[in-house]
Amino acid sequence: MIYPWILKQRGILGMNKRNIDYISRYNPRRLYPLVDDKLQSKLLAEEANIPVPELITTLKSQHDVAYLKNKLEGCSGFAIKPAKGSGGKGIMVLSRVDEQHFSKSSGQVVGLQDLQRHASNILAGLYSLGGAPDVAIIERLIEFNPLFKSFSHEGVPDIRVIIFKGFPVMAMMRLATRDSDGKANLHQGAIGVGLDIATGKPLHAVQHGKSILTHPDTGQALSELKVDHWQELLTLAASCYEMSGLGYLGADIVLDNTRGPMLLELNARPGLSIQVANGVGLLHRLKPIEKIDRSILNRDAAARVAFAQDAFASDSLIEDRI
Repeated sequence: MIYPWILKQRGILGMNKRNIDYISRYNPRRLYPLVDDKLQSKLLAEEANIPVPELITTLKSQHDVAYLKNKLEGCSGFAIKPAKGSGGKGIMVLSRVDEQHFSKSSGQVVGLQDLQRHASNILAGLYSLGGAPDVAIIERLIEFNPLFKSFSHEGVPDIRVIIFKGFPVMAMMRLATRDSDGKANLHQGAIGVGLDIATGKPLHAVQHGKSILTHPDTGQALSELKVDHWQELLTLAASCYEMSGLGYLGADIVLDNTRGPMLLELNARPGLSIQVANGVGLLHRLKPIEKIDRSILNRDAAARVAFAQDAFASDSLIEDRI
C-alpha cells in the first residue's frame, strides 16, 4: 500500500487533478476535434510541415468499400485505422500477399472480403468514441528501424511525449509484446520504457505495472535501447503546441528508418502511466513550467527543448541498476 503523502512527495499527478488543473485549464474544448479525429490531426500536421505517415486513401462511405481493391492497387503494405478510434482499437497492419489476400505481421492471412468487412465496421462506428459514424484511414507502413527489432514483438515501437505549454516534460517508448498482440498500448500488455529527456536513454521500464529489465519475448536487455534523432524528435513534439493550440497534450511519434521521426497522433487527455514508466511524478515537472518567466515561454520549439533538457535531465539511468 502506498500512502497519499508518499504520492504527494513523489509528485504523482492523479486523474482528478490532471482533468481539472491541466486538461480543463489549458485545453480549450473547441480544439478537441482537431486531435480526437486522426484525419484532421494528420491534415493539420501536413499544413504545419510536420512529418506524418503517408496517407494512401480514406473511406468515407459504405459505397467506398466496394472500391477498396482499386484504392489499394500497387500498395505493398498499409495500416487501416478508424479516424476517431482510441486505445489502438480497430487498427490493422497488413502487407499484400496477392490481389485478394493480405497478411498480418503475425502471419495470419486476411482475405479481401474480411478487409472490406473491417472497413465497413469502422465506418459504422464500431471503434469510434460513442459509436459515432467514422472514416477509415489507410496509411503507408512505417519502415521499421532494424535497431528496434529485438525490442518489440511484431509491432512498431512508438514514443509518447507529454508537452506542457510547449515544453517536452516527460517521454516513454512503448514496446509491443506477445501479450499486447503486437500493439503498443500499455493497458494491453505492452512495455513502457521511461526515457531521459536530456539524452533519450532508458531510465526505467514496466509491464503490467511491474518493473522489468528485459523484453519478455526476446530477452533483449532494455538498458541497451537507443533512440536515434532524439533532438529532432523532441523538437517535433514541442512544435505540436503551436500546431494544435493545446497547452497539455501527448504526442505519439514513430521513427521511420529513412524519414526519421514522424507524428503518429495527438492526445488531448494523455494517460498517467508514463509516470510509472519513468519512476517519477509529472507534478515535479509541470509546476516549474507554470512558474517560469514569460520571456522563456515565448521561445521557439528548439529553445524550449533545450530548456527542458537542462531542467529535467536525470542522473539515474536503467543501466545504473544492473
